[in-house]
Amino acid sequence: MTQIDYYFSTISPFTYLAQDGLEQLAARQGARIAYKPLDIFALFGRTGGVPVKERHENRQVYRLQELRRGAKKAGVTLNMPAAFWPTNAAPSSYAVIAAAKEDGGDTGALVRGLLNACFAEEKNIAEDEVIRECLSAAGFRPDLADKGMLSAAETYAANLEDAVTAGVFGAPFYIVGDERFWGHDRLADLELHLQGKI
Repeated sequence: MTQIDYYFSTISPFTYLAQDGLEQLAARQGARIAYKPLDIFALFGRTGGVPVKERHENRQVYRLQELRRGAKKAGVTLNMPAAFWPTNAAPSSYAVIAAAKEDGGDTGALVRGLLNACFAEEKNIAEDEVIRECLSAAGFRPDLADKGMLSAAETYAANLEDAVTAGVFGAPFYIVGDERFWGHDRLADLELHLQGKI
């Protein structure tokens, strides 16, 4: 089974715009998704990126237009700036890492739930209560947020190192073998690659 290494941040609005597109694609193509949340700001620092607030005004204005257009195309609510953005992405990322090792829940639904909580529901996804709600809604035990935090923290750090080594520089980012795809708007290209067409 083909594996898609999925590098993302739980506080990335562009990851939010992808919604369940990756999961649908993987189901159609018989692929497996390896969920790899990472520290997007550390990734920027390691790969030549610049935090949003430090970018030239032209880039900031264009980014907001792209997000507005992307939300309309996806048919989703996107509050920009979100009430709690940026927030500490580590606790929600740890929950995703722990959930990905469990049976019975839907990791993709958890990721989408966290992103929706941040960008549509104006909730702080660094708070335990919000994380527990998202875990429960995705079919996981809410107390999963309290277990294996040291291991999850180690995986979170390792995901960053793996991402840099693999050529990742933004989110969402999808890798199959040596092929890299960056952005919520590259899912069609990823699917064509999985079909052997590009």
